[in-house]
Amino acid sequence: MAVYSMTGYATAAPTTRIGLEIRSVNSRFLDLTFKLPEELRGSEPALRERTTARLKRGKVEMRVWIEGRGEGELQAPAAAELQKLLSLQDGIQAWLPQAAALSVAEVLQLTRRQSVAVTDGHDELLGLADQALAALMKAREREGQRLATMLLDHSRQLRQLAQEAQPLIPQLVAQQRQRFLDRWNEAMGNAGSVGSEAAQDRALNEATAFAIRIDVAEEITRLDAHLSEIDRLLAKGGDIGKRLDFLIQELHREANTLGSKSSSLELTRISVDMKVLVEQMREQVQNIE
Repeated sequence: MAVYSMTGYATAAPTTRIGLEIRSVNSRFLDLTFKLPEELRGSEPALRERTTARLKRGKVEMRVWIEGRGEGELQAPAAAELQKLLSLQDGIQAWLPQAAALSVAEVLQLTRRQSVAVTDGHDELLGLADQALAALMKAREREGQRLATMLLDHSRQLRQLAQEAQPLIPQLVAQQRQRFLDRWNEAMGNAGSVGSEAAQDRALNEATAFAIRIDVAEEITRLDAHLSEIDRLLAKGGDIGKRLDFLIQELHREANTLGSKSSSLELTRISVDMKVLVEQMREQVQNIE
């Protein structure tokens, strides 16, 4: 199954009477808005049903309009329509003598609005909606594939940074252990062997506590597990946006913890690089359905 973005645009080729376009952007839930002419307002429930069957999340706007007729397509208003307009105009002017009479353009506009009332437009509109929704899904799929490729690349970079961080910890522990021993030996000077042994034991205890404090093995293990789950979801596709968002939060937590345990400039750099990558992933995940 493909990965879908929530961002997209599609339009259905307008017929001689009806045109339709759909726009969608990211949203936590599915938020639908329909802008329909009054003549087609009754089709909204069917349009809503078709849209919800295809889309799971996103702020979606569907706009429908009735195509205006060209000059060559103008039709003479029916006599009954003209008579009705004349009667309405006479009634209004009887109460409002200063009211202007209707112009020819206004008469044509009023009668055209009635003449384009689409009595059989429901099926035609649903056909257009199916076309536009199919095009929208393809557009969202193309954008989703681009996002998935970017996320997989960032996942690979995060794994590489984790691999760089792993050998740094034993080196730091060994260096700190030797530093503690040298410091205690210097402080003890020419103390007796018992004192030196006690000092050495204390130095080893300090080094052990230091190793526990800076150990990031658990963080790296969890980070690798989160990245594996992200890779699995991207390969699976479908409605994965919310789960990806949760995993990105967990990645950010592990990168923060790694930074707080940092005891070297190199480990700090790795932590900062991780946070930058995770933040970039968070921004893109917000657009995945």
